Amino acid sequence: MKYKVFLLIFLGLISAFGPFVTDMYLPSLPSMVDFFDTSISMVQMGLSFSMIGLALGQLIFGPMSDKYGRKRPLQVAMIVFCISTLFSIFSPTIEVFIVLRLLQGIAGAGGIVLSRSIATDTYDGHDLLKMLAIIGAINGIAPICAPVVGGALVGITGWQGIFVILLVIGIFITIATHFLRESLAPQLRKTSSVLGTFKLLRVVTRNRVFMCYVLQQATAQAILFGNISSAPFILQEHYGTSAIAFSIFFAVNGLFIGLGSVLSAKFRHPETCVKVSCIGMLTCSAVIAAVLYFDLGIWAYECVINPLLGFMGLTLTASTTLALNSERNNAGSASALFGAICFASGGIVTPIVGLGNMLHTTANTFLIGALLSCAFAALARVFQTRLVAK
Repeated sequence: MKYKVFLLIFLGLISAFGPFVTDMYLPSLPSMVDFFDTSISMVQMGLSFSMIGLALGQLIFGPMSDKYGRKRPLQVAMIVFCISTLFSIFSPTIEVFIVLRLLQGIAGAGGIVLSRSIATDTYDGHDLLKMLAIIGAINGIAPICAPVVGGALVGITGWQGIFVILLVIGIFITIATHFLRESLAPQLRKTSSVLGTFKLLRVVTRNRVFMCYVLQQATAQAILFGNISSAPFILQEHYGTSAIAFSIFFAVNGLFIGLGSVLSAKFRHPETCVKVSCIGMLTCSAVIAAVLYFDLGIWAYECVINPLLGFMGLTLTASTTLALNSERNNAGSASALFGAICFASGGIVTPIVGLGNMLHTTANTFLIGALLSCAFAALARVFQTRLVAK
């Protein structure tokens, strides 16, 4: 029982690397423009490259964990994360910072992909859905804590203090991996070469149901990443809020994401949860597009962005469950591809919302993401129906 509690907390922590790596330093983005004497787009590239790293890293650590088990690759990832975070603190230029953010993202991806793989090794069916829902709720806390801590630190220590906190978290989790039990038995590991193990990614892509749910979530997460990259500038520069006020608004966003993840476990069938989330995202995206295009004010914006992110929280858990349940034999590779495509979506979206009028590009990103998410969810149901018919 004690180990189950430890495993739950541990999986929640390592899966929260995405929010910590991307969200904690969000309040400092405007000030970093002045620190490095650079442009908004260049500062956003640090965010974009961290997401690209989070995508690439999952493609590396996922297949490796199918061959070597979950524990050793996770330990390697955490050590690399700590080293890259340490050097990030002393970045002399924005270009060096961007490269280190890429490495930090690659290493942090190990925690994200292996949290899903370990959960899939240990649970299945509705138990897996409940486990992922709990992890999703913990991930909802991460976006709450990360920008609040970042907003408090940025005025005192500058952006470097935020990365000191990330380093401390990394060291703590590195120590905790010593107590983690290996979840993938030796007889279940892939016996092919390392290159052969990476070829499993191609095998996984042939699963149409899996790929549809991956793309369904990736397009839904365009909403998440669009909000992450645009919110600091919309709230602080357009609406004139302080770094602390921004952190509070962003914390409420995270609360709604976590609430959506918790509520997903209330659905008996994850397919129903995905359907409800898609309808909700599309409706809220249409409303927020009107709010941003007509500039109806900060409270109209907040009243719509929160339920939008809540509906997205529903799909984060449900579509992950459906995707991983459809590809259990290659859980590490499936989890890797799943996460890589989702974070690649973030890497694409982040610089796009910074082009032109940010209110308009953000509105367009939300609406297009919701429309595509609905389309891929419908396509997944078509392929599922065909499989059952066979």
